[in-house]
Amino acid sequence: MENLNIVICGVGGQGTLLASRILGHIAMEKGFDVKVSEVHGMSQRGGSVITYVRMGEKVYSPMIEQKGADFVLAFEELEALRNLPLLKDNGTLIVNTQKILPLPVIIGAAEYPKGIVETLKEKTNVVAIDGLPLAEKAGNVRAVNTVLMGALAKRLPFDKETWINALNACVPARFIEANLAAFASGYEA
Repeated sequence: MENLNIVICGVGGQGTLLASRILGHIAMEKGFDVKVSEVHGMSQRGGSVITYVRMGEKVYSPMIEQKGADFVLAFEELEALRNLPLLKDNGTLIVNTQKILPLPVIIGAAEYPKGIVETLKEKTNVVAIDGLPLAEKAGNVRAVNTVLMGALAKRLPFDKETWINALNACVPARFIEANLAAFASGYEA
């Protein structure tokens, strides 16, 4: 396998770090070299969180340069727009259609951009998923990240059983049932 580069982005509390652990677990299980790098920013205050996951026969650096990502997995629309420059021209952007208002928007100092998903679709290959209702139906509104991981899994060269094993290894036992259901809904979306 050639190196596979994935950017995971969202805001604090959306589960970007769990998503990167799941991908790292899969890469190690398959015998690939894997590097993960996390940029937290103001994550504990709802700020941007970006994680880079690189895997392949030999990976020398955890960082992904502009136009270097095969996939951008965005848990929020504005984060998808912010991280679009990292996506390769022929890459795929998987975006949750949820909007989480940043502080400047909340206090009225800025406006949330309109039509983000439509703008993204004009620029690249986009898979847009409304993950929140799927996570709710699965039993945990915080499992939106796992819904999106299911959508990503469908597009990567790893079998579904490998993903389920990684979820079982990385998700706390008290949340595994809802996360497996959320993953399945994203996989089928």
